[in-house]
Amino acid sequence: MSLSRSLTTLSLVFILYFSTSGGAYTTESLVREVGPGLALLILVLVPLVYSLPEILIVGELASMLPQEGGYYRWVQRAFGPFWAFQNGWLTWMYSLVDMAIYPKLFVTYLAWFWPGLPRGASWAVGLLVIWAATGINLMGAARVGRSSVVAGAFIVAGFAALSVAALAHATHVPWRPFAIAGGGGTSGLAVGLSIALWNYIGWDNASTVQGEVRDAPRSYPRALSYALPLVVAGYLLPLLAALAATDWRTWVEGGWPSIALQAGGRLGPLLAAWIALGGMVSAVALFNALLLAYSRIPFVMANDGLLPARLGRTDARGTPRNAVLFAAVCYSLFMLIPFSGLVVADVLLYSLALMLELGALIQLRRREPGLRGPFRIPLGTGGVAALATLPLAVLLLVVVLSLADGEYGVPALVGAALAIILGPVAYFLASRARRADDSQASRAGVH
Repeated sequence: MSLSRSLTTLSLVFILYFSTSGGAYTTESLVREVGPGLALLILVLVPLVYSLPEILIVGELASMLPQEGGYYRWVQRAFGPFWAFQNGWLTWMYSLVDMAIYPKLFVTYLAWFWPGLPRGASWAVGLLVIWAATGINLMGAARVGRSSVVAGAFIVAGFAALSVAALAHATHVPWRPFAIAGGGGTSGLAVGLSIALWNYIGWDNASTVQGEVRDAPRSYPRALSYALPLVVAGYLLPLLAALAATDWRTWVEGGWPSIALQAGGRLGPLLAAWIALGGMVSAVALFNALLLAYSRIPFVMANDGLLPARLGRTDARGTPRNAVLFAAVCYSLFMLIPFSGLVVADVLLYSLALMLELGALIQLRRREPGLRGPFRIPLGTGGVAALATLPLAVLLLVVVLSLADGEYGVPALVGAALAIILGPVAYFLASRARRADDSQASRAGVH
């Protein structure tokens, strides 16, 4: 059974929205780490110097090579199977950290309605989130797309209502003070910048389902052009309004319902409940959209003979059912492992995978100049290379700041280094297994 092209541009916009953002949730942690003004400045600068170059480069690659597997196939075409495997490996390593976060976010906002949730119950709820999203994924990509549109509309409307209510109670400018008293040093800046990057990375994630998108060469670049302003506005507008109406020093991680209660006046209780429920919806939708994207990596690797062949099969709906179930089991197991402080590692591993993708476009432009799709960056290869240095510079800044931060940086960098080192080992083992299978099949054919 072949894949079904069931995803529309609108569905793709909201799958991208949940592959990168999911609402203003977690931005309260950024404000608390660095202060109001610096948080707002970072949230303006990061999309300009990191996300915009990524979107342009990803848009061109998606337009020229609209294949299932997305970035894995781009790197494979440019650099060969070894580096494609490393790209897929890095994706899986950061996804293990990334996907463990969303069930815990669900529990964080559930606590608004059910305070004092026991630890054992929290794990059970987290597993329920994982398998609810898995159930939606097993119904096919179209169902994931439609549920993402509904969830996104609910979250965007909630923060829009909060923004309007907060403006009516604004008492001061939102960007003062610019930074926390005394400054957070490299520690605060490293964590703050990592939080901001984490809220803006992931524009390439949905490329892995391009084999399931209608008119994929045009739809993906078009969806990117809609999703970026939606994400930026989704962060800045609620923050500007809420900061002007509340005391930012009372903000805590997972505190958006409390912020809504303070900023909303008489509507505060209703808005707080809406935002808390939106946080739960966002957590499920984030996991749902990213499970769709990440599960396609073992699917295409299996089709390349680097994983068991049964992971490369599709069901009657054209859904890679076994790959989805494999991914869900992995994330269920890793949810039980504490990853506190490893958001820096998450950002680093994603950025390293992204560097391979940025390099892939430069390599393909040089080696196959006739290869192009409907969307092309209006720059020469040298200009594209210069554009790619912008996100690279941000990555290097995070590395330097993280090294200077012993509390968060060193453990995260050790974890990232271990994941990187294991990549070639995993490729060697996978290649050896494939050669053994090929040899066995060849002998069977002879006999």
